[in-house]
Amino acid sequence: MSNTTPTIYRTEGDNAIYANADGVVVPVVTRKGEEDTNTAQSGDCIRVSGVSIQHTPATKIWFGQVSNTPGYRSLPHHHGEAETGGYVLRGHGRIYFGENYEQFLDMTAGDWVFVPPFMPHVEANMSITEDLVWLTARTPENIVVNLEDVADETLEGYRRA
Repeated sequence: MSNTTPTIYRTEGDNAIYANADGVVVPVVTRKGEEDTNTAQSGDCIRVSGVSIQHTPATKIWFGQVSNTPGYRSLPHHHGEAETGGYVLRGHGRIYFGENYEQFLDMTAGDWVFVPPFMPHVEANMSITEDLVWLTARTPENIVVNLEDVADETLEGYRRA
């Protein structure tokens, strides 16, 4: 005996702003190789957008991949009003923060990180042989405010490839 009752999805609120050209609201897939690469960058930290206002109907989230080649780092920066969450896919990263970036936290594959709004920090790849790759989600958008650079020698344990 088959069930012929249609599935009914309960929705709340108006999501019409997400409608496609036909007026229908559907998920949007960004295919591999079609990500937005015209994103705010900071030094050698490369951001690639998978979900953002630039190429999807998203209005309150930025979700992408961030990477640093071996031995490279971002400029000092913060993300304005945005809350930022990250998940390390591979590599050994370090986030420097605090006065003169004297404090730091290390992360490896499987670690999660939250960076509060307006917090100046430097993201560094601590390996000189392996890439650092992580997924990052940010709300409301990919805000990147680059700050004055600091000398590599001031970042404890950091070295370039």
